[in-house]
Amino acid sequence: MTSSAAPRISCEVTEMRADKARIFNIQRYSLNDGQGIRTVVFFKGCPHRCPWCANPESLSPKIETVRRESKCLRCVRCRQDANECPSGAWEHIGRDITLEQLERDVLKDEIFFRASGGGVTLSGGEVLMQAEFATRFLQRLRQLGIRTAIETAGDTAFSRLLPLAQACDEVLFDLKIMDDERAREVLNINQPRVLNNFERLLKEGIRVTPRLPLIPGFTLTDENVAQILTFLAPLPVTEVHLLPFHQYGEPKYHQLDKVWQMAGIPAPTEQEIAPLREKVEHAGYRVVMGG
Repeated sequence: MTSSAAPRISCEVTEMRADKARIFNIQRYSLNDGQGIRTVVFFKGCPHRCPWCANPESLSPKIETVRRESKCLRCVRCRQDANECPSGAWEHIGRDITLEQLERDVLKDEIFFRASGGGVTLSGGEVLMQAEFATRFLQRLRQLGIRTAIETAGDTAFSRLLPLAQACDEVLFDLKIMDDERAREVLNINQPRVLNNFERLLKEGIRVTPRLPLIPGFTLTDENVAQILTFLAPLPVTEVHLLPFHQYGEPKYHQLDKVWQMAGIPAPTEQEIAPLREKVEHAGYRVVMGG
């Protein structure tokens, strides 16, 4: 299945003001998404349409409203207004935040960063859609000695990606469908540009960690993994993250009245993943499961 009917947006055309961002979540005490204890800021908006996306609330750059059935009081007259709902059953997904506000918010966790070697990771959505804000924000954190990282698919002009990557201690870089045509059709991703950006970041001396989503029917194939390993072979990369598919995002699709394209597809078993993990390890890489 593809999502070719979805509106096509680009990392180059959805930039907000440089002093304000649109986010939809701040997740504290994360043990993934980089080293140590992390605070992960999820930016709203994504130009890609991965059928397996676990964060459907991240796709639209607009602030959305959802209704949570479990909180509903069955008011006699429901105004469907998140600002007036007495139980919080109706709520907004997404909010605008300034540099100063976001800095104050994440620095509440500074003691955990210092103690664990962790820091702040920017995720999404796709953080490149708000690259100017993200770059300024990470530069401020680095001035304070906070370790920084981003999670990205890397599909944008290099001139846009490089300043943001230079403000990071690590770029967690997704490598998904390697076939150019299928990546464009299914994901709305310019795969040649993605691979070129990956190589250029490494040449700039930036620490780039490839992440491989293992998705049945899309990326979890011997051919796709072999293509990734062939691409990585000449590059100065020592660690690879494997991200097995899961069904955790399905309830959010129902809340947003969106179609979950991966319905009924089971998560890969350890037995299915093991041969691919062995291939990656045999190629000389340290494997981290789950990122």
